[in-house]
Amino acid sequence: MKKSITAQAAGFMLAFFVVIGGCGKSDNKSGATSLEAHKQRNNRVKTITGAGATFPYPVYAQWAFRYHNLTGIKINYQAIGSGGGIRQIKSGIVDFGASDAPLTKEELDAAGLVQFPMIIGGVVIVVNIPGVAAGDLKLTPELLADIMRGRIKKWNDSRIKKINPAVNLPDLDITVVHRADGSGTTWIFTDYLSKVSPEWKTTIGRGKAVRWPAGIGGKGNEGVSAYVKRINGAIGYVEFAYALQNNMAYVLLKNRAGNYVKPAIETFQAAAANADWEHAPGFYLVLTNQPGKNTWPITGASFILMHKEQPDAAKARAILDFFHWCYRHGKNDAVKLHYVPLPDKVITAVERMWASEIKSHGKRVWEGK
Repeated sequence: MKKSITAQAAGFMLAFFVVIGGCGKSDNKSGATSLEAHKQRNNRVKTITGAGATFPYPVYAQWAFRYHNLTGIKINYQAIGSGGGIRQIKSGIVDFGASDAPLTKEELDAAGLVQFPMIIGGVVIVVNIPGVAAGDLKLTPELLADIMRGRIKKWNDSRIKKINPAVNLPDLDITVVHRADGSGTTWIFTDYLSKVSPEWKTTIGRGKAVRWPAGIGGKGNEGVSAYVKRINGAIGYVEFAYALQNNMAYVLLKNRAGNYVKPAIETFQAAAANADWEHAPGFYLVLTNQPGKNTWPITGASFILMHKEQPDAAKARAILDFFHWCYRHGKNDAVKLHYVPLPDKVITAVERMWASEIKSHGKRVWEGK
């Protein structure tokens, strides 16, 4: 299944193909009762369009494939980056947008949008150093910031060697690979760097796109992955599923507790453990650099954006039916692809927001299952 998703992602990123390809075996029993209701309610809706983040693409692709098999509804999702997703939903080009960079309550209200978290994952540091395998190399936040700034230029730099005495680090130039497009993955990564490096915060800052002091840019998580795999000495940042699917060497990172941790669903869960979604205005919540001895420090959520006022009640209901199915019946898919599903209490809070805030011609769209 992983090879299939990776191959599709590469084509999809270039050509924006509809995500209904062979991502895995469908489970026709999953949510059978609610799916029958979906079919009856949404029998005139054939296609739902969305655009945005590449961070959640692997799991969105799997969900879209299964939902299409079960209902006949196609989810046409263009993985163009969070910046593009925000622009397209604001312009009304797509039915929903997706962003890993959450909008503030003020931004949402100004654009007439609602926002809700869909999935949680980890941004990981990947390297291409001859002889260095996944989990071999350790980095501190300070070292990572200086590498990404172009301050540390060689892999055998004494500061890197000091905390990696058992690793054979070559006299090899470091090539920084970053995102070339407006990206929520970049937003999460630079938010983290701004928290751990005062100099990064004041000179570069946080954003979906920043002025990188060093390196080359790749489009999407897939583009960054491709460059890192191709260039000896490269370092980049991608969502964890891309690192695993491309057999890339990831780095252990020192967290707030002072422990070197590896990226894994358990360390992403640790970062999300204390997240108080229910009391976050507009579900705005940032999960980077969270406390905890086992916490992965570059964890983030991916969000869905929709207009509060929907022109087509049936289409709006079909969109929410899809997300409801993903929440309730897509958790196993998420875990298999190393994402963290949202807790049930958060899902309940999200669906309560749907009922109160998303309307069509003054009438509520979501009435529950």
